Amino acid sequence: MTFLRPAVRLLLLCALIVSCSQADKERSAFGEALGTTYSISYYSEEDIPLEKAFDSIFERVNQSMSTYRESSDISRINRGDSLVVVDTLFQNVFKLSKKVWRKSNGYFDPTVGDLVNQYGFGPENGPKEIDSMTIDSLMQFVGFDKLQLKGDRLIKETPQIYLDFNAIAKGYTIDLIGHYLNSKGVDDYLIELGGELLAKGVNRERESYWTVGIDDPTQEEGQRELTATIGLQNKAMATSGNYRKHRTDPETGAQYVHTINPLTGFAQKSDLLSVTVLAENCALADAYATAFMAMGFDLSKMVLSQEDNLDAFLIYSTLGGEMKEYATPGFDELMKDL
Repeated sequence: MTFLRPAVRLLLLCALIVSCSQADKERSAFGEALGTTYSISYYSEEDIPLEKAFDSIFERVNQSMSTYRESSDISRINRGDSLVVVDTLFQNVFKLSKKVWRKSNGYFDPTVGDLVNQYGFGPENGPKEIDSMTIDSLMQFVGFDKLQLKGDRLIKETPQIYLDFNAIAKGYTIDLIGHYLNSKGVDDYLIELGGELLAKGVNRERESYWTVGIDDPTQEEGQRELTATIGLQNKAMATSGNYRKHRTDPETGAQYVHTINPLTGFAQKSDLLSVTVLAENCALADAYATAFMAMGFDLSKMVLSQEDNLDAFLIYSTLGGEMKEYATPGFDELMKDL
Protein backbone atom coordinates (compact mmCIF):
# COMPACT_ATOMS: atom_id res chain seq x y z
CA MET A 1 0.00 0.00 0.00
CA THR A 2 2.47 2.64 -1.12
CA PHE A 3 1.29 6.18 -1.50
CA LEU A 4 2.46 9.74 -1.59
CA ARG A 5 0.69 12.45 0.34
CA PRO A 6 -0.64 15.23 -1.87
CA ALA A 7 -0.64 18.77 -0.61
CA VAL A 8 -3.94 19.68 0.97
CA ARG A 9 -4.20 23.43 0.95
CA LEU A 10 -5.34 25.17 4.09
CA LEU A 11 -7.11 28.20 2.74
CA LEU A 12 -7.79 29.99 5.98
CA LEU A 13 -4.99 28.97 8.33
CA CYS A 14 -3.64 32.36 9.32
CA ALA A 15 -0.13 33.00 10.57
CA LEU A 16 -1.17 36.18 12.35
CA ILE A 17 -2.87 36.47 15.71
CA VAL A 18 -6.21 38.15 15.06
CA SER A 19 -8.59 39.43 17.70
CA CYS A 20 -12.06 37.95 17.19
CA SER A 21 -13.89 38.79 20.41
CA GLN A 22 -13.38 40.36 23.77
CA ALA A 23 -12.38 37.00 25.24
CA ASP A 24 -10.73 34.88 22.57
CA LYS A 25 -8.06 35.47 19.99
CA GLU A 26 -7.08 33.44 16.97
CA ARG A 27 -3.74 31.89 17.72
CA SER A 28 -1.47 29.65 15.71
CA ALA A 29 1.35 27.18 16.11
CA PHE A 30 3.78 25.74 13.57
CA GLY A 31 6.56 23.18 13.66
CA GLU A 32 8.04 19.94 12.41
CA ALA A 33 7.23 16.43 13.59
CA LEU A 34 7.10 12.83 12.34
CA GLY A 35 9.14 13.71 9.27
CA THR A 36 6.73 16.44 8.13
CA THR A 37 5.31 19.80 9.26
CA TYR A 38 2.30 20.78 11.31
CA SER A 39 0.21 23.94 11.65
CA ILE A 40 -2.59 24.68 14.07
CA SER A 41 -5.08 27.54 14.28
CA TYR A 42 -7.22 27.88 17.40
CA TYR A 43 -9.22 30.37 19.44
CA SER A 44 -8.40 30.89 23.09
CA GLU A 45 -8.40 33.65 25.68
CA GLU A 46 -4.99 32.49 26.88
CA ASP A 47 -1.96 31.64 24.76
CA ILE A 48 -1.66 27.93 25.57
CA PRO A 49 1.98 26.67 25.86
CA LEU A 50 1.69 24.03 23.16
CA GLU A 51 5.30 23.24 22.36
CA LYS A 52 6.07 21.13 25.43
CA ALA A 53 2.77 19.23 25.19
CA PHE A 54 3.20 18.56 21.49
CA ASP A 55 6.81 17.43 21.93
CA SER A 56 5.56 14.94 24.52
CA ILE A 57 2.87 13.62 22.13
CA PHE A 58 5.30 13.27 19.24
CA GLU A 59 7.87 11.54 21.43
CA ARG A 60 5.30 9.04 22.72
CA VAL A 61 4.13 8.25 19.18
CA ASN A 62 7.68 7.82 17.90
CA GLN A 63 8.73 5.64 20.81
CA SER A 64 5.64 3.47 20.40
CA MET A 65 5.20 3.17 16.64
CA SER A 66 8.05 4.61 14.58
CA THR A 67 9.69 2.03 12.32
CA TYR A 68 12.42 4.60 11.72
CA ARG A 69 13.54 4.48 15.38
CA GLU A 70 15.46 1.32 16.26
CA SER A 71 14.60 1.55 19.95
CA SER A 72 10.84 1.98 19.46
CA ASP A 73 8.40 -0.66 20.65
CA ILE A 74 7.33 -1.54 17.13
CA SER A 75 10.93 -1.89 15.93
CA ARG A 76 11.72 -4.24 18.81
CA ILE A 77 8.59 -6.25 18.02
CA ASN A 78 9.61 -6.42 14.36
CA ARG A 79 12.99 -7.82 15.42
CA GLY A 80 11.19 -10.64 17.21
CA ASP A 81 11.22 -9.37 20.79
CA SER A 82 8.22 -11.07 22.40
CA LEU A 83 8.66 -9.37 25.78
CA VAL A 84 7.71 -5.84 24.67
CA VAL A 85 4.94 -4.27 26.76
CA VAL A 86 2.96 -2.03 24.41
CA ASP A 87 1.43 1.22 25.62
CA THR A 88 -2.15 2.45 25.23
CA LEU A 89 -1.27 4.34 22.03
CA PHE A 90 -0.08 1.14 20.38
CA GLN A 91 -3.12 -0.75 21.65
CA ASN A 92 -5.55 1.87 20.33
CA VAL A 93 -3.93 1.97 16.90
CA PHE A 94 -3.87 -1.83 16.73
CA LYS A 95 -7.61 -2.00 17.50
CA LEU A 96 -8.46 0.71 14.96
CA SER A 97 -6.30 -1.04 12.37
CA LYS A 98 -8.11 -4.32 12.92
CA LYS A 99 -11.44 -2.55 12.47
CA VAL A 100 -10.41 -1.07 9.12
CA TRP A 101 -8.74 -4.33 8.06
CA ARG A 102 -12.04 -6.13 8.54
CA LYS A 103 -14.20 -3.44 6.95
CA SER A 104 -11.88 -3.17 3.93
CA ASN A 105 -11.69 -6.95 3.44
CA GLY A 106 -7.94 -6.91 4.01
CA TYR A 107 -7.02 -4.01 1.72
CA PHE A 108 -5.76 -2.11 4.75
CA ASP A 109 -3.13 -4.29 6.34
CA PRO A 110 -0.27 -2.99 8.53
CA THR A 111 1.58 -6.32 8.18
CA VAL A 112 2.72 -5.38 4.66
CA GLY A 113 5.87 -3.83 6.14
CA ASP A 114 8.22 -6.36 4.50
CA LEU A 115 6.61 -5.71 1.13
CA VAL A 116 6.91 -1.95 1.62
CA ASN A 117 10.61 -2.40 2.39
CA GLN A 118 11.07 -4.74 -0.57
CA TYR A 119 9.68 -2.12 -2.94
CA GLY A 120 11.91 0.52 -1.38
CA PHE A 121 9.27 2.62 0.38
CA GLY A 122 10.13 1.83 4.01
CA PRO A 123 12.97 2.64 6.39
CA GLU A 124 15.21 -0.02 4.86
CA ASN A 125 17.20 0.79 1.74
CA GLY A 126 15.68 -0.42 -1.50
CA PRO A 127 14.15 -1.36 -3.78
CA LYS A 128 15.44 -4.90 -3.62
CA GLU A 129 14.94 -7.84 -5.94
CA ILE A 130 11.24 -8.28 -6.76
CA ASP A 131 9.95 -11.42 -8.44
CA SER A 132 7.16 -13.93 -7.91
CA MET A 133 9.28 -16.20 -5.73
CA THR A 134 10.36 -13.32 -3.48
CA ILE A 135 6.82 -12.01 -3.13
CA ASP A 136 5.48 -15.49 -2.36
CA SER A 137 8.07 -15.93 0.38
CA LEU A 138 7.09 -12.61 1.96
CA MET A 139 3.33 -13.15 1.70
CA GLN A 140 3.47 -15.94 4.28
CA PHE A 141 4.17 -13.20 6.84
CA VAL A 142 1.35 -10.88 5.67
CA GLY A 143 -2.09 -10.93 7.25
CA PHE A 144 -3.45 -9.01 10.22
CA ASP A 145 -5.19 -12.18 11.37
CA LYS A 146 -1.72 -13.50 12.22
CA LEU A 147 -1.53 -11.05 15.14
CA GLN A 148 -3.32 -10.96 18.49
CA LEU A 149 -3.31 -8.33 21.18
CA LYS A 150 -3.56 -9.87 24.63
CA GLY A 151 -3.59 -7.12 27.21
CA ASP A 152 -0.36 -5.19 26.74
CA ARG A 153 1.42 -7.91 24.75
CA LEU A 154 1.37 -8.46 20.99
CA ILE A 155 1.37 -12.12 19.96
CA LYS A 156 2.69 -12.88 16.48
CA GLU A 157 1.98 -16.14 14.68
CA THR A 158 5.55 -16.08 13.39
CA PRO A 159 8.45 -13.88 14.55
CA GLN A 160 9.13 -12.69 10.98
CA ILE A 161 5.93 -10.65 10.71
CA TYR A 162 6.83 -6.98 10.15
CA LEU A 163 4.32 -4.45 11.43
CA ASP A 164 4.05 -0.94 10.01
CA PHE A 165 1.51 1.60 11.35
CA ASN A 166 2.72 4.51 9.19
CA ALA A 167 -0.56 4.61 7.25
CA ILE A 168 -2.58 5.34 10.40
CA ALA A 169 -0.17 6.73 13.02
CA LYS A 170 -0.10 10.26 11.62
CA GLY A 171 -3.88 10.51 11.72
CA TYR A 172 -3.89 9.11 15.25
CA THR A 173 -1.33 11.71 16.29
CA ILE A 174 -3.65 14.46 15.08
CA ASP A 175 -6.43 12.96 17.20
CA LEU A 176 -4.13 13.09 20.24
CA ILE A 177 -3.45 16.78 19.60
CA GLY A 178 -7.19 17.34 19.32
CA HIS A 179 -7.75 15.60 22.66
CA TYR A 180 -5.17 17.86 24.26
CA LEU A 181 -6.80 21.03 22.91
CA ASN A 182 -10.18 19.75 24.10
CA SER A 183 -8.73 19.26 27.58
CA LYS A 184 -7.70 22.92 27.56
CA GLY A 185 -11.23 24.06 26.79
CA VAL A 186 -10.55 24.99 23.16
CA ASP A 187 -13.79 24.75 21.20
CA ASP A 188 -12.67 25.95 17.77
CA TYR A 189 -9.53 24.75 16.04
CA LEU A 190 -8.03 23.38 12.83
CA ILE A 191 -5.08 20.97 13.05
CA GLU A 192 -2.96 20.01 10.04
CA LEU A 193 -0.12 17.49 10.10
CA GLY A 194 1.45 16.45 6.81
CA GLY A 195 -1.76 17.17 4.90
CA GLU A 196 -4.12 15.41 7.31
CA LEU A 197 -6.71 17.53 9.09
CA LEU A 198 -8.93 17.68 12.14
CA ALA A 199 -11.46 20.49 12.51
CA LYS A 200 -13.60 21.39 15.49
CA GLY A 201 -16.10 24.20 15.75
CA VAL A 202 -15.84 27.12 13.36
CA ASN A 203 -13.50 29.74 12.00
CA ARG A 204 -14.81 32.62 14.10
CA GLU A 205 -13.27 35.32 11.93
CA ARG A 206 -15.31 34.09 8.97
CA GLU A 207 -18.21 32.84 11.11
CA SER A 208 -18.26 29.68 9.01
CA TYR A 209 -16.75 26.23 8.71
CA TRP A 210 -13.00 25.84 8.39
CA THR A 211 -12.36 25.90 4.64
CA VAL A 212 -9.68 23.74 2.99
CA GLY A 213 -8.83 22.87 -0.59
CA ILE A 214 -7.95 19.69 -2.46
CA ASP A 215 -5.24 19.84 -5.10
CA ASP A 216 -5.87 18.84 -8.70
CA PRO A 217 -3.63 15.76 -9.31
CA THR A 218 -3.36 16.48 -13.05
CA GLN A 219 -1.29 19.62 -12.53
CA GLU A 220 2.41 19.60 -13.30
CA GLU A 221 5.03 19.64 -10.56
CA GLY A 222 5.23 23.08 -8.98
CA GLN A 223 1.67 24.05 -9.92
CA ARG A 224 -1.09 24.23 -7.36
CA GLU A 225 -4.59 24.27 -8.81
CA LEU A 226 -7.54 23.31 -6.65
CA THR A 227 -10.08 20.80 -7.83
CA ALA A 228 -12.44 21.28 -4.87
CA THR A 229 -12.92 23.15 -1.63
CA ILE A 230 -14.75 21.87 1.39
CA GLY A 231 -16.02 23.27 4.66
CA LEU A 232 -15.04 21.20 7.71
CA GLN A 233 -16.73 21.21 11.10
CA ASN A 234 -16.19 18.51 13.73
CA LYS A 235 -14.68 16.24 11.10
CA ALA A 236 -11.33 14.71 10.23
CA MET A 237 -9.99 14.60 6.68
CA ALA A 238 -7.18 12.58 5.09
CA THR A 239 -6.02 12.50 1.49
CA SER A 240 -3.97 9.82 -0.25
CA GLY A 241 -2.80 9.76 -3.81
CA ASN A 242 0.16 9.38 -6.10
CA TYR A 243 -0.02 13.01 -7.09
CA ARG A 244 1.81 13.75 -10.33
CA LYS A 245 3.19 10.20 -10.29
CA HIS A 246 0.52 8.65 -12.48
CA ARG A 247 1.33 6.92 -15.76
CA THR A 248 -0.53 6.58 -19.03
CA ASP A 249 -1.38 3.28 -20.67
CA PRO A 250 -0.01 3.62 -24.25
CA GLU A 251 -2.81 1.48 -25.67
CA THR A 252 -5.91 2.85 -23.93
CA GLY A 253 -4.77 6.26 -22.74
CA ALA A 254 -6.02 5.45 -19.22
CA GLN A 255 -4.08 6.96 -16.35
CA TYR A 256 -3.15 4.88 -13.35
CA VAL A 257 -0.83 4.69 -10.35
CA HIS A 258 0.99 1.79 -8.76
CA THR A 259 0.10 0.71 -5.23
CA ILE A 260 0.84 -2.47 -3.31
CA ASN A 261 -2.08 -4.87 -3.08
CA PRO A 262 -1.81 -6.56 0.35
CA LEU A 263 -3.90 -9.49 -0.90
CA THR A 264 -1.42 -10.39 -3.65
CA GLY A 265 1.79 -8.69 -2.56
CA PHE A 266 2.33 -7.11 -5.95
CA ALA A 267 2.27 -3.47 -6.97
CA GLN A 268 -0.68 -3.16 -9.29
CA LYS A 269 -2.34 -0.51 -11.42
CA SER A 270 -4.97 1.58 -9.68
CA ASP A 271 -7.43 3.84 -11.45
CA LEU A 272 -7.69 6.07 -8.37
CA LEU A 273 -5.38 9.06 -8.54
CA SER A 274 -6.60 10.69 -5.34
CA VAL A 275 -8.85 9.85 -2.41
CA THR A 276 -10.03 12.30 0.23
CA VAL A 277 -11.87 10.75 3.18
CA LEU A 278 -13.95 12.34 5.91
CA ALA A 279 -14.44 10.45 9.17
CA GLU A 280 -15.20 10.97 12.85
CA ASN A 281 -11.49 10.85 13.69
CA CYS A 282 -8.31 11.28 11.70
CA ALA A 283 -6.91 7.81 12.36
CA LEU A 284 -9.89 6.22 10.57
CA ALA A 285 -9.76 8.77 7.74
CA ASP A 286 -6.04 8.11 7.31
CA ALA A 287 -6.44 4.32 7.23
CA TYR A 288 -9.41 4.29 4.85
CA ALA A 289 -7.69 6.70 2.46
CA THR A 290 -4.83 4.20 2.22
CA ALA A 291 -7.18 1.25 1.80
CA PHE A 292 -9.15 2.92 -0.99
CA MET A 293 -6.00 3.63 -2.99
CA ALA A 294 -5.28 -0.11 -2.98
CA MET A 295 -8.90 -1.05 -3.71
CA GLY A 296 -9.48 1.16 -6.75
CA PHE A 297 -12.60 3.09 -7.68
CA ASP A 298 -15.29 0.40 -7.91
CA LEU A 299 -14.48 -1.37 -4.64
CA SER A 300 -14.02 1.93 -2.81
CA LYS A 301 -17.40 3.15 -3.97
CA MET A 302 -18.99 -0.09 -2.77
CA VAL A 303 -17.44 0.18 0.71
CA LEU A 304 -18.51 3.83 0.95
CA SER A 305 -22.10 2.85 0.20
CA GLN A 306 -22.00 0.51 3.20
CA GLU A 307 -20.38 2.87 5.72
CA ASP A 308 -22.66 5.63 7.03
CA ASN A 309 -19.87 7.33 8.97
CA LEU A 310 -17.56 7.80 5.97
CA ASP A 311 -17.67 10.27 3.11
CA ALA A 312 -15.16 10.65 0.32
CA PHE A 313 -14.12 12.49 -2.81
CA LEU A 314 -12.49 10.28 -5.47
CA ILE A 315 -10.55 11.34 -8.55
CA TYR A 316 -10.19 8.46 -10.99
CA SER A 317 -9.36 7.64 -14.59
CA THR A 318 -11.64 5.74 -16.97
CA LEU A 319 -10.44 3.08 -19.40
CA GLY A 320 -10.70 5.67 -22.14
CA GLY A 321 -8.31 7.99 -20.31
CA GLU A 322 -10.93 10.47 -19.12
CA MET A 323 -10.44 12.00 -15.66
CA LYS A 324 -13.57 11.91 -13.52
CA GLU A 325 -14.63 12.81 -10.01
CA TYR A 326 -17.02 11.15 -7.59
CA ALA A 327 -18.27 12.52 -4.28
CA THR A 328 -20.51 10.78 -1.79
CA PRO A 329 -23.70 12.71 -1.01
CA GLY A 330 -22.35 13.82 2.37
CA PHE A 331 -19.13 15.09 0.85
CA ASP A 332 -20.97 16.80 -1.97
CA GLU A 333 -23.03 18.81 0.52
CA LEU A 334 -19.86 20.26 2.03
CA MET A 335 -18.14 21.16 -1.24
CA LYS A 336 -17.99 24.74 -2.37
CA ASP A 337 -17.52 26.28 -5.79
CA LEU A 338 -13.99 27.39 -6.56
